[in-house]
Amino acid sequence: CKEKVCPEENDRLYDSRFSSKNGGEEETKFDPGYEPDWAVISTVKQTRAKEQVSCPGVHRQWGSFSLPLSELYSLRRARFSLGRNFMVLTSRGGHPLPPLHFHRGGTRELLRAMQRYIRLAPSPVDGRLFLAYPHDSGALSQSFDELHLFDDTGSDLVSRFIQDPYATTFGGFSKVTNFFRGALRPPESPLHGCTPAGNHAPHTADDEPGFELITCVQLGPRPTVTRGQPLDNWEQFLDSEGRVTDPQIVKELVFRGGIIPPLRKEVWKFLLGFFPWNSTAKEREDIIRVKTDEYFRMKVQWKSVSEEQEMRNSLLRGYRSLIERDVNRTDRQNPFFSGNENPGLTLLHDVLMTYCMYNFDLGYVQGMSDLLAPLLFVTQNEVESFWCLTGFMELVHQNFEESQEAMKQQLLQLSLLLRALDPELCDYLDSQDSGSLCFCFRWLLIWYKREFPFDDILSLWEVLWTRIPCANFHLLLACAILVSQRGELIGSNHDFNSILKHINELNMKLDLESVMCEAEGIYLQMAQCKELPVRVQEVLGLYVPSSSDEESPQSEPKETDGLLSQSLARGATACQPSNPHATPRPPPTYP
Repeated sequence: CKEKVCPEENDRLYDSRFSSKNGGEEETKFDPGYEPDWAVISTVKQTRAKEQVSCPGVHRQWGSFSLPLSELYSLRRARFSLGRNFMVLTSRGGHPLPPLHFHRGGTRELLRAMQRYIRLAPSPVDGRLFLAYPHDSGALSQSFDELHLFDDTGSDLVSRFIQDPYATTFGGFSKVTNFFRGALRPPESPLHGCTPAGNHAPHTADDEPGFELITCVQLGPRPTVTRGQPLDNWEQFLDSEGRVTDPQIVKELVFRGGIIPPLRKEVWKFLLGFFPWNSTAKEREDIIRVKTDEYFRMKVQWKSVSEEQEMRNSLLRGYRSLIERDVNRTDRQNPFFSGNENPGLTLLHDVLMTYCMYNFDLGYVQGMSDLLAPLLFVTQNEVESFWCLTGFMELVHQNFEESQEAMKQQLLQLSLLLRALDPELCDYLDSQDSGSLCFCFRWLLIWYKREFPFDDILSLWEVLWTRIPCANFHLLLACAILVSQRGELIGSNHDFNSILKHINELNMKLDLESVMCEAEGIYLQMAQCKELPVRVQEVLGLYVPSSSDEESPQSEPKETDGLLSQSLARGATACQPSNPHATPRPPPTYP
């Protein structure tokens, strides 16, 4: 079967390498009928009938099977990396059944129907595994006993839960499963959720099983953030030999207000690692000379390949074809790249071809021309733009790898942040088959290059390169954009296609200053929460698991520590504890 993830009709980020051929199986083809913005194709091998194993109590005919609920031992709920759900049932004889794939949702409805006849209790060692028990109070006590959650399991266990659930059940636990909620809550008991501002609001009880439900985190008020003045005096940060005296202060100023255009050519080379921060002016002259020689040696490698040689090198031929096609449509509205005989296009082509020589493993992937164009525009220099590109690719090269694991991971991290920030919006997106947030793929792939005007991208990227307040600040930008569209998305009853259309129509309509201020405010709002869920802390760089053979996280120096102190005074109230065993970093403070 084929799974297509959100092709968009108007643009072009598509990598044909995502289609794969496994073993002797027929290769999966994908032809959307137009050139999509991007597409990820995955193949799923079909299970052959001759490979199926007969299971006691399981009746099968062709591709179907039946299993009495009394014979069900467990079920495992999981999802593919980009959001499609599947479920595996296991009989009491220990035989797993073929996976059930839910391409258009429906797992909630199936599990709710099953819970009318049996009770599904989470495994104590695997949050995605649910054990099946008969639906009676005796079995309920048995289930607690088998989960090893309590030292005593008397017959009054259920009544004690209802009278004092926190004292009886949680006692240091921070994660509450659907099992506890369904079994222990009185019928009249309301369930409260959190709105983005931290106020209580009604919340449905049909949260997706298989995902941990973090105790509702009461985020305090979001601090109001304003942008500062750009860096406009570079010489004051250089000593007599040309060293940068305080790189951290420079980064903080860049994060707060950006850089004035005349200084970008120089400062960007430090932000992207072309020049070390502690290098002298003389050492930088030597670096330029060495790097220039190295660049042209690599350029000669592909320039010296004859047409006859290239005919026998399909990889190089493929890279050249992709580059030539992309160069002819990258930022052509910018005067630096406009016109048919523009030398800027030649430089763009040559730098990208040379990068293929520099990084044979990655080569060229569509979208990289979008990253190079602003660098070439600012540096106005072939060699410097190349080495700035290599520095940029050190930060984002995993985005372009064929496995797409880094992109999938970022979408999952974005989902974690958004759920902690606005669970109601996440629930709505889930209900519209949009919970995977795959419509944000392009945002993260090329760092919003298509979402903001060219001049805004220059300002945005230099902020992101500072890695302040955290390395995942680009995810907070996505949260800020989605939360800003909350009313439009929820209030208009969008389905998946209309959600995608609405997101695409935001192109070039967003105000960068507002988005960056909101993203920073979200970071401060979460950082000031005393017991933010650990997985969210990890995404924000606020938490490192403690270990007996490692230093305490508080003792580890980090670039973001010591930032943002004035913002703490604006103050969000602390959250209720959700994990007393976590070892959080102290919230950063801004200067």
